[in-house]
Order: sequence, then structure tokens, then C-alpha cells
Amino acid sequence: MSMVNLLAGDVGGTNTRLGLFEKTSSRPRSLAVRGFATLDFPDLPAMISAFLHAEGRSDAAVESACFGVAGPVLGETAELTNTPWRVDAPAAARVLKLPSSRVRLLNDLEAMAYGVPVLHDSEVHVLQPGSARSVNNATAGNIAVIAAGTGLGEAFLHRVDGRFVALASEAGHADFAARTDRDINLLRHLVARYGRAQVEHVISGPGLVNIHRVSHAGPCDAAVDLEAPEAPAAISTAALARRCPGCVETLSLFVEAYGAEAGNLALRTMSTGGVFIGGGIAPKILPALTTGAFVRAFRAKAPFETMLDAIPLKVILNADAGLLGAANFCSRDLIGTTAKEHQR
Repeated sequence: MSMVNLLAGDVGGTNTRLGLFEKTSSRPRSLAVRGFATLDFPDLPAMISAFLHAEGRSDAAVESACFGVAGPVLGETAELTNTPWRVDAPAAARVLKLPSSRVRLLNDLEAMAYGVPVLHDSEVHVLQPGSARSVNNATAGNIAVIAAGTGLGEAFLHRVDGRFVALASEAGHADFAARTDRDINLLRHLVARYGRAQVEHVISGPGLVNIHRVSHAGPCDAAVDLEAPEAPAAISTAALARRCPGCVETLSLFVEAYGAEAGNLALRTMSTGGVFIGGGIAPKILPALTTGAFVRAFRAKAPFETMLDAIPLKVILNADAGLLGAANFCSRDLIGTTAKEHQR
């Protein structure tokens, strides 16, 4: 059988990763992956051309392509939420010399969700084993994905006739639900600052900065510069090292809010097959996620604690899960289109 090349992309507001994959019977096999600063390029077609040239594959026979995009996908276009970039599927199809039917845009969390069923056990960290069977088993239920990074994304895999179908959302922009007195204090601050408190105003990298402003009664012992791009990482690093009580409180509130929102997502989607925590932040703060605070907040949904206790809860460790998911969707849903076209 000849090799089938799939082009996949994970298009973010700051960074974008592109990869070539080979279709296999189980999980797409990575052939080449490269990262780019998104705003170094005027558009996606220019980045695709640079990628193929850099990999020496300008003449590669790409048969289908799929791109996960950090923003809402409307038809064949998407506007990135936090970056002035527009992604256009027909334009990508033209540079790849493909029919538009073989190029698809997905929301970035939708793409990550398609990666979940093909993750290896070594690519996740189990916070709560639950009692659901394997995600590849036909009896497994729905699966949800929540991922905090520059923003907050949520999606879920709905099981339909033994097949997973991913559904995107913009739930990160829903209203933040305060549960405790300290949440209420934070809520007041967010409403005063933004006019409305969104979930991602709390559960994201910028959310850590927002919490930091409220949790410090005086100067930060770690001297975190809140205007610096690396501020979220500096806050979490100081908290994990326990160098600043205010930073410790910041991360504590963040972790509990994250767990609570993961539990909300599980209830909304009845994700008895598991809830997976993706994004760039979770693997970096794994020690804080494993203290039990995240899981307790996840379960604290009376009268449904027993149901939530049975849901597997796992952190995705594979940084390219979104890229893998886009390739998996490409392999699973677009290759069929290719085969039909060849038969015409």
C-alpha cells in the first residue's frame, strides 16, 4: 500500500505546529512536525509553504489536511480569538493543490478531542481512575476535554453508534460560577475590571494573573512582574516552590476553580467515559493537580458525587495531542472522501 500523507495543524494565537502524518490502521504515524510563531506569517498558506520547503517535501503528495484553530469555526473560515489572524480552508486547499472537500477546519479543542481515543497510556497521567472501560471499548460513554492555556477551551466526544463525534464549544467565554467566599471576592474584582466575569478570566494563563491581583494583600515575595508575558509561569513556579504565600493562594484558587469547571463539564455532557485535562498549563502544575484539591472540587456536585467519582479523570501529557487529533480526524473522516473521489 502506498503511503498516504496527511497534513495536520494546531493553529494557536501565539504558536502554530504543523505536521505530516502517514495513515495507519490505528493511529496516524508522525513523519515530520515543526513549530512556528503564528504572527511571523501573514496567513496559513504562507506557513504551509514554508513548512513543506523546510522539510524538503514541497512535492509531497498531501491527500488531505485538517487544522485545529484557536477560535470559533464558521463554515470554511475561522478568526483566532486572541490573535488578529484569519484561517481560510479554501486558501489552504489551493496552496496544497487539493479540492476544498479534502481540507477541514476544526476548533482546536474539537481537534484535541479527536486525539483522545488514540492516546497511549504513557501519554496521560491519571488523577482519578474511575470505573469506565477503555475509551476504545464500544461500551464506553461520552468523553469530555477541557484545556487551559492562553485561554480556556472545552469540547466533548459524543458516542454515536459506537463512533466518537467531537462537538466544539466556546464554553471558556461562559460566565464564571463562584462557589466560595474567595471566589466571590475574585468575581467582584473581575466584574469591576472587565464588566463580566468569564470562565477563562480565571482558568487560563491570564487568569492566574487576575487571581494574583486579588490574592496578594501586599507585595509579591516572588516579585512577579504581572505585565511580563512569562507572568503566569512565574506565578505557578513560585507557588510550587512555596516562595510566596500569595502565589500559593493564587495557584490553590486556580486549581480548585479548574477542578470545579471540569466537574461542570462532566455534568453537562454526561462524560462517563472520562474527562481529559489538556492544554499547556496542566502538565506544568501536575504536583498541584495531584494534591487532591482538583479532584475534590471536581466531585463536589451533590447529589452526583457517586457518579463523578466513577468518571476517569486524566491529564494529557502529549503536547501534540491537538495535532494528533487533527491528523486522526483527517485519517478517519477525510480519507474516505479521497477514496470516493478517486472512484469517480
